[in-house]
Amino acid sequence: MITLKNAHLSEPDLAWLSVAEKHAPLDALSAEIYRLPLAEFRKVPYKPGPLPSNAPQPDKDLSIRSDTVTVRDGTTIGLRIYEPVTQANTKGNTRKLLFYNVHGGGWTVGTPETEEAQNRFVAARNGAVVVSVDYRLAPEFPFPTAIHDSMDGLQWCIEHADALGIDTDRIVLGGGSAGANIVAAMTLLLRDDAPLKGSFTVIGQLLNIPVTCHPSHFPSTKYELQSYKQNKDVPLVGADRMHIYWNNYIPAANAGNPLASPLLAPSLTNLPPALVQVAGMDPLRDEGLAYAGALQASGVSTTLKVYPGMPHAFYVYPDLAPSRQYFDTVVEWIASL
Repeated sequence: MITLKNAHLSEPDLAWLSVAEKHAPLDALSAEIYRLPLAEFRKVPYKPGPLPSNAPQPDKDLSIRSDTVTVRDGTTIGLRIYEPVTQANTKGNTRKLLFYNVHGGGWTVGTPETEEAQNRFVAARNGAVVVSVDYRLAPEFPFPTAIHDSMDGLQWCIEHADALGIDTDRIVLGGGSAGANIVAAMTLLLRDDAPLKGSFTVIGQLLNIPVTCHPSHFPSTKYELQSYKQNKDVPLVGADRMHIYWNNYIPAANAGNPLASPLLAPSLTNLPPALVQVAGMDPLRDEGLAYAGALQASGVSTTLKVYPGMPHAFYVYPDLAPSRQYFDTVVEWIASL
């Protein structure tokens, strides 16, 4: 029997309450908009969250450009590339670390700019080349299209390593929410099946507020899963919206596939070191905690950072203290690798 121990993490943080009480929700993330049917929801212009006041600036701290990649079915998708203006200390290595970002948005919405603040910080502070992939979205392109597109974007980076100036033995994969789900699937493929295995080295996986298991397949006899109930109607992303996202991405009957629900993988051994960041007032909280625990139990070096009382994607309010900690943790963890 699982002892319930995570409920206190749902108690709203004072920093969050100061936002909830004094400010209207952001236009693209308001509760009203998130309740719209998908067709209506998509009519709302997508706006990534505002940048922190100390966000690195183009031309001064980094450059930002676009490129394209042709994926395995012949479709062309986009890439957003961030490059530092100044070279970080790489101990004699002139090649830069590659941070490959897979954006969030429930596999259904979002763009390569969804994690714009994070991507800028990593490029400028870590002296890294950041590539954010514009994978195709569900329900028009359901599982496993997003994974295939993201894998093909990564292969493009390897093939263009000289032009990008990256060290193919220093690659970090990162994603938020559904993007973290895709990254977790990518690490499993790269460990076991990918034809590129051995041609580059992934030294870390960044899993921010990750989706790791469809709730219908969650191993609840092994791990606690109450966050879908405790955080059902929380701001930004509640349980109902997550169910919609899952339904768009893959039928529930098939969602036990470990590439859709990485927590169900037969083995998590020999995966790259991980940073798992979890929000306490988030329907995804317990599956994030479970995945971090499963990685640790499998011998994977895992850093877990929990933000009690903060909702999913709270960093869209970027100047809150927990949001600053969130971005700083990403930069510091990548530097530690």
